[in-house]
Amino acid sequence: MTLALDPDQLISKPGRLQHRQSVVLFSQNYLPMTRVDLKRATILLLSGRAEPFDLGISGTQTWQMRSPSLVVTVPEYIRLTFGRSERIWKVPPVNRREVFRRDGHSCQYCGSRKDLTLDHVIPRSQGGPHTWENVVTACAPCNGRKGARTPEMANNNWYSYINTYTICYSDTISNTYNF
Repeated sequence: MTLALDPDQLISKPGRLQHRQSVVLFSQNYLPMTRVDLKRATILLLSGRAEPFDLGISGTQTWQMRSPSLVVTVPEYIRLTFGRSERIWKVPPVNRREVFRRDGHSCQYCGSRKDLTLDHVIPRSQGGPHTWENVVTACAPCNGRKGARTPEMANNNWYSYINTYTICYSDTISNTYNF
């Protein structure tokens, strides 16, 4: 099915399209992104930033956009030819809600679920970073007992648990976010 539309007929009032035809825009990875109007689809096709995309579905609609010197056929589906080939994932920020969620809303030293706080395994006062590998959930009593000391300095018997947990979790984060 082909419809012939003159770009001047599309605009009835400034900024408003008379016809509500739209084109499905796919990313470079063939993932559907959004719908764009015929004018935007025509601009993308003419500038070489998009190409017609055939899904192999019979009965797909096309439109012809006409100018005095050119006729452009705009298909129902177009695919971008520029952009990143793969989405780059960002590491989420370290914050209370996300750390609690990661640690299952329980103290990583004793397992308590009450009066939770954040604890830096290597304290900030000793140069410990505020990163996923160094921040854990701790209850207020455990956090107070540990204070501004490393687990080795505090001579706690739960150091092996927290060290193992942090190493395992940092491996998971590294694999998930491609560090």
